[in-house]
Formats: sequence, structure tokens, C-alpha cells
Amino acid sequence: MEKDFENELIVRDFLARQRTTLANDRTLLSYIRTSLYFLVSGTALFEVNNLAHISDLGYLSLGLSAALLIVGFFNYFKVRRKLRKGRYDKM
Repeated sequence: MEKDFENELIVRDFLARQRTTLANDRTLLSYIRTSLYFLVSGTALFEVNNLAHISDLGYLSLGLSAALLIVGFFNYFKVRRKLRKGRYDKM
């Protein structure tokens, strides 16, 4: 079925689908980059010895890092599945 759908696309639609696929990849990379920023800031906040209550922000930052990574991968695979099935008009 996937091959039939690919054969029905005209060049403009095929290129639009390729742009959507690449945008999905870029979005995943953005989620990963943001997750790494939170991971680095969380570990840096643990190293601050003068302020004891700042380590709570470190835990929050590490939690946000993990959450963003999970959300990013979930979103990536959801959009990828819709693109493969050919139902990418309603994301």
C-alpha cells in the first residue's frame, strides 16, 4: 500500500512530503539539543556549593531534561508513523 501511495504523488507533493520528513528530523534534534542544555545546566547547578537550595533547581533541570527527551522521541515517532501511512494532512 505504501508503494501505491508513493506512485500517486506528483513531484510537488513528493517534495512537500520530503520537507515534512526533514522538518520532523530537525524537530527531534531540537528536542535533543534542549534536553542536553537542561542536563548540562542541572549538573552545573549541583556543583554550586555556596547555595544549598540551588540543588533543587538542579533536580528540576534533570527532570525536565528527561521529560523533553521522552516527549521529543514520542512526537518524532508519531509524526513518522503518520507520514508512512500517508495520513500527514492532520498532524
